[in-house]
Parts: sequence; structure tokens; C-alpha cells
Amino acid sequence: MADGQNLLDRKHGAISIVGGRGANHEAEKSPFLPTEPVRLTPAWEENNLPNDELNFKGMTMERARMELHPPNDKLMLVFLTLMIHGVGTLMPWNMFITAKSYFVDYKLSQNYTSVESEYGTYFLSYVGFASQIPNLLFNWLNIFMNLGGNLTKRIVYSILIEVIVFVVTVVLAMIDSSDWPGAFFWITMITVVILNMAGGIYQNTVYGMVAKLPFKYTGAVVLGSNISGTFASIISILSSQFASSVRTAAIYYFITAMFVLLLCFDTYFALPLNKFYRYHEMLKEKEAETHKKAGIDVDGRPPFWRIFKQAFPQLFNVFFTFFITLAVFPAVHSDIKRSSPDFVIGDELYVSITCFLTFNLFAMLGSLTTSWVTWPKPKHLVWPVVLRAVFLPLFLFCNYRPLGIERLLPIYINDDWVYWGIAVLMAYSSGYLSSLGMMYAPQSVESHHAVTAGMFAAAMLITGIFSGILFSMVFPLIVRTNFLEWLH
Repeated sequence: MADGQNLLDRKHGAISIVGGRGANHEAEKSPFLPTEPVRLTPAWEENNLPNDELNFKGMTMERARMELHPPNDKLMLVFLTLMIHGVGTLMPWNMFITAKSYFVDYKLSQNYTSVESEYGTYFLSYVGFASQIPNLLFNWLNIFMNLGGNLTKRIVYSILIEVIVFVVTVVLAMIDSSDWPGAFFWITMITVVILNMAGGIYQNTVYGMVAKLPFKYTGAVVLGSNISGTFASIISILSSQFASSVRTAAIYYFITAMFVLLLCFDTYFALPLNKFYRYHEMLKEKEAETHKKAGIDVDGRPPFWRIFKQAFPQLFNVFFTFFITLAVFPAVHSDIKRSSPDFVIGDELYVSITCFLTFNLFAMLGSLTTSWVTWPKPKHLVWPVVLRAVFLPLFLFCNYRPLGIERLLPIYINDDWVYWGIAVLMAYSSGYLSSLGMMYAPQSVESHHAVTAGMFAAAMLITGIFSGILFSMVFPLIVRTNFLEWLH
């Protein structure tokens, strides 16, 4: 029997010669035999690997290579892929609210249908409820029930359902619906419900998936969701300016959404091919194995209430940021009219630019800023989040004139530039603070519960959106009754 045992790493050419005990007692006392293992760099032991891996249990050459040389996110491919998924998560919502003019001024208008109805007047409110109620419901259910099977099935099926619904929307845009405006309205609402049921599962699963990665990748998803609105606004403006008719513009507009969702579908299957993504999945697997050995049940039902309590400060920040934002945008924001006839932007594009494009562009820039700046820290984030409540009266004091409502509240901000500046600040703070909250939430719990905390954050995001939309319905009543006189 040999006195020593050679352990060869053929991939890296590294050799660790481990001195062993021979049967001969004299050999043990020999000063020429090493009493400690001889290691040549790089040695497995220097990486502090557990004994199971030092004995190559469960070790593959690829895993060994990643252990010794952790891969980087080359060309930011994983970051960009998750940003694309962020675009896809809010694409249905942004596409339908940005297409307000197509539905209200064309398909449901009296000029097109020859019938006077209230479908156009309350269209955004109906879309808000039809979108957010199923989105809210399925976001929360997905945390506790894992709707749709494993992660891959949930993402793939939800994207495919969204694509099919957009096909139906394109078909509705192509056909003449002037004789049945009521049927068109309710078919549209049904498609919105189905779209957001799938979208709720998709969005929640993406935030759970990205919680496995460094926290800036959660910011990539939030950035993508803000880019989604900017993208929808730009496509809406371009299609309306260059298409030959409103009908043609709507067809191009909704087909673009289909292509974005198909891009999300393709890029999801590209993620497991990326070494950086596989490396972090491997780290989570190792962490799970370590917890199992320590007696921590990572495969069982997570302690939902404990996770919620630990993450609650950041969950509140996410909720309240979106609550304030959606209380203003788009319901109040899109009903603010031009004050000065000499303003640089004409009536035709005033709402498209000062409302939809401005909000989405600056929310995107605010979200992007978190890639370089993460201030304030988690403990103090609540203060700027709460201070954003000042935007509620500020927007009401602008030239807000909801359709069919006689305004009695005085207009205190009668300058288009001041209003536009307030809109920029509201949008930028929304993107920046919501991104920080979404990034901090998975960090506020134990690492093996980060996925569940990320899913809670996504559900609170939708809860904030829904609550904000619901609250926005009181603003027409406020400006109609002049609540300032009532206070006095």
C-alpha cells in the first residue's frame, strides 16, 4: 500500500499531496515525511469547502470551476434580461391605460357608435378595477399556493395567456364594433381581467425568482417596469403620429406589446444558460443543503407571518409609494388640462407628454438611479416615502378638470411649467423610492426566506396600486364640493 495519496485536479493542474499514515511505525517517526498536508496553490482546502466537497461528493467540473472562479455578469446580460421581464410584468397595464384615447375617443365615442353612453367616461376606472382586482388576488394567492406549478410553468403559461389575449385585442381593433359598443366594452373588460390574472402570477414569480440574485437585480426588474410605461407612451405617440388612422395605430400598438411578451418568453429560457445565473442558483442550493444539515426545514411551508413581520417596514414603503403614485396617476394626472394657450405643448399632445411620457420617463430614471445610489438606508427610507403624501393636494390644486364634473375648488397652481415640475418630481421619487423598497425587502429576512419576502413585496406593490386607484375616485367629489370651504 502506498504511504501517501495523490489528489489530482486535472482541470486546473493543481496537485495536493496529502501525507498518510503507513503501517510501519518507524515511518511515522521519520522526519522526512510531512506531518501536515502539503498543498500547492490553488488547493481545494484553501477555498474552505466542506468535507463532502473535498471528497468530490456531488462535485462536477463546472461546479468546481465556478467555486474557484466565481463568474461575473458579463455584458450585464442577466441584468438586461431581468429588466426585459420587468418591462413585461407591467406591459398589459401600461398598454391599456396609455391607449385611453383609442378606447374613449374612438371605439366608445358617440361619433363612432352614434350612441351616447357612459362607457368612455368611466373607462379608466373600469380598467383599473378589471386590472388590479385579479392582479391583486392572484399575486397574494401565488405566495401561499404556488399557482401554476413550478417556476418555469408559472412564467411560461402566464406569458402565453397574455400573448393570446393581445391577439384578441388586435382582432377587436381590426373589426367594426360601432353597432355593439356595449359588447365591445365588456369583451374588453373580460380580456383585461384574464390578462391581469396571468400578469399577477407572472409578476409575483419574477420577483420571487430575482430574490436569489444580488439585490441590484431586483432593481433591474423595477427599472424594467418603469421602462414599460415609457415604452408604451412612446409607442402610443409614434403610432398616433405616423399611422394613417386611429384603427391602424391601435393595431400596431398592441402588436408591439405581443412582440415584447414573446421576447420575455425567449429570454427566460436563456437565463439558465448564463454562468452567473447558474452560479447564484448553485449558491442557493448549497445554502439549502447547509440549512438541512443544521436541522432547518427549507422545503417545508415557510413561516409566512414571521417573514411578513420582519419585512414589514420595507413592505410598507413599497405599498405607500405606489399608493400615493396611483392615487394621482393616471386618473388625476391625465385630467389636468393646459392652463396657458401659449404653452410650448399643444392640446393634442399635452396629456400624452406632460402626463404619460413624463411620468414613465422620470420614474424610469429614478429607478435607474438606484444602480449607483442607495440612500437613504433601510431604516430611514420611510421618511421620504411618507413625505410624498404632499403630492395629493398639489395635483388637486393644478388645473384638474375631470370629465363631466364642474370644478368648484379654486385653482392655485395655474402655471403649466410649475405643474410639469411637480409631475417630474412625483414620477422620479416614485421610481427611486419604490426601487429601494423592493431591493431592501428580500434583505430584511433570512437569506433562505428571501424568495418569499420578494413575493410579499410584489404583492404589496399591487396592493398599493389597487388602493391608490380606489382612493383616486374621491378626487372628483373633492373638487366638485370645494372641501376647503367645508374645512372653514
